[in-house]
Amino acid sequence: MKIFTIADLHLALDARVNKPMDMFGAGWEDHADRVRENWDAVVGDNDVVLVPGDISWAMRLDEAMEDLEWIHRRKGRKLLLKGNHDVWWTGVTRLNELYGDMHFIQNDSVYIEELDCAIAGTRGWPTPGSEEYTEHDEKIYRREVMRLENSLKSAAQYNAGRLIVMMHYPPADSRTRQSAFTDLLEAYRVDICVYGHLHGQIAYGRGIKGRWGGVEYMLTSLDYLGAQPKLILDGDRQ
Repeated sequence: MKIFTIADLHLALDARVNKPMDMFGAGWEDHADRVRENWDAVVGDNDVVLVPGDISWAMRLDEAMEDLEWIHRRKGRKLLLKGNHDVWWTGVTRLNELYGDMHFIQNDSVYIEELDCAIAGTRGWPTPGSEEYTEHDEKIYRREVMRLENSLKSAAQYNAGRLIVMMHYPPADSRTRQSAFTDLLEAYRVDICVYGHLHGQIAYGRGIKGRWGGVEYMLTSLDYLGAQPKLILDGDRQ
């Protein structure tokens, strides 16, 4: 059993949603087809795939349904997180009633018994010291810190051997490497934190990467990964 991750699917399969991604440059040409081929080639039925946000360009849930069906047809159990563009995500209870193989994480967590691994997470927000952050972001930033702590408290009940957190925004800037998010990740002894949101060569360098404070930070946006789901845990090699 394995755990993969890929963020920023940016699907727009419904004919009412006109958002071609190739305008965003290299890495986005036919991106949905490329992800499908790569996903189907490496992910098995019993594997888990983490999708840390920016799932669909839809504005409403009915417009997002074709994109969610696309994910549902892919192999594996999917754990999804809200991104800054997922405005169709308005009620997690309804979403979690849609598919047996998909769980939408919000203020909760999921335990993977076969791997003794808990998965927690929240969308996140620009952090103090980052280029995106302004004084107007403080309220949402603090709310997202609270949501991360709620999710981590939920995960703590499992006393799992491994703890993985997914966020959409990077939990810290590459220069500061510290925020209220990273403080929580270290306090709860998170093993791996995956995130997306950053696109393009310049942006790739803005998020924290590598091992800091005992946590391994990984950027997993679709273009950064070349549309290839990233293997982050292989139970067969334990």
